[in-house]
Amino acid sequence: MTTAPKRIVILGATGSIGTQTLDVVRTHPDHFEVVGLTCNASADLLIDQINEFNVPAACLSDMSRATAEWPAICERLPYPEGLEQLAARDDVDIVVVATIGGDVGFRPTEAALRAGNTVALASKELLVMGGRLFRDLADSTGAQILPIDSEHSALWQCLVGEDPGSVRRLILTASGGPFRETDAAAIRDATAEEALKHPNWVMGPKITTDSASLMNKGFEVIEAHWLFDLPYDRIEVIIHPESVVHSMVEFHDGSLKAQLGTPDMRHPIQYALAYPERLDAAHSSLALDELQQLRFETPDLERFPLLRAAMDAGRAGGTAPATLCGADDAAVEIFLRGDLRFGEMVDAVLDAMAATPMRPLDSLDTALDAHREGVEHVRRSLTAAS
Repeated sequence: MTTAPKRIVILGATGSIGTQTLDVVRTHPDHFEVVGLTCNASADLLIDQINEFNVPAACLSDMSRATAEWPAICERLPYPEGLEQLAARDDVDIVVVATIGGDVGFRPTEAALRAGNTVALASKELLVMGGRLFRDLADSTGAQILPIDSEHSALWQCLVGEDPGSVRRLILTASGGPFRETDAAAIRDATAEEALKHPNWVMGPKITTDSASLMNKGFEVIEAHWLFDLPYDRIEVIIHPESVVHSMVEFHDGSLKAQLGTPDMRHPIQYALAYPERLDAAHSSLALDELQQLRFETPDLERFPLLRAAMDAGRAGGTAPATLCGADDAAVEIFLRGDLRFGEMVDAVLDAMAATPMRPLDSLDTALDAHREGVEHVRRSLTAAS
């Protein structure tokens, strides 16, 4: 029996996750149809994507740097309203949210869930900022939130078919990033160039920096809490330098189930897009006979204080995680410009958290306001210090 291809919108099409999502579509052209794309400023790449995949509608923030004309086949939607319009289309099966930072993808994700569309989520900040609100919204409309993060995809795959009551704990693995063996003083003095030298994964600069600080792993703890409905004291982080075991689930009988694979984001992307089907044509295969060792280490919260800060924010709840996202967005942006050392970036985030009171999270507007407070506090403090 022939099945109609799934219709996909990609928010953040020209970034790392967006381009790898299109790699999956290229590999399986009979299974997927791209009906909408968005990006911020990479106009030429977006135009190439529109032409290659015959995309009928797209949204672009900045056309000024484009060297090619907008394709006649494609409706150009206004920015940023077009993100919400594409996410809420009634002819869409899956909305891939691969925007950068905590604010750009927030309203489009809300629009997708309100329309009952499945969201394949790569932007972990969205559940960090508004986890309970997004979960309640999805439950009310019957929409699904499917993880694209390799760690959460691994947990999801390990949990399929299992009784949720049999789960003892979730174990998120982390590579340790470029500073896993670096002493505290050298980490504090590190530059953006050094932070972007991830040992295993090819990712965008924001998430690569968050990997270097282990902030991304703290975000993932909060995201796992909302995705899998487990309390924080049953979600743990362990350093695994090889990035082969993507995460593990321990059950009450003492059994551990792990998902293994190469550090290739196309695997979790393909799993989410095709679910519940598993497609053939692996993008890269794991050669077990070439593995020399699989190491596991306890994370050092003294050298990586942002991991502790994120886990504390998750437990505190309310607006604390959204403020943390905003502070991190702003501090990483300034760090990547070369205006800060790594330790100054970390200090700016911690200072914002200490100075900003937590409030109850009663609406998505409140989450966005808290994110904005984190951004503004970091920018003010770093401007005053310069």
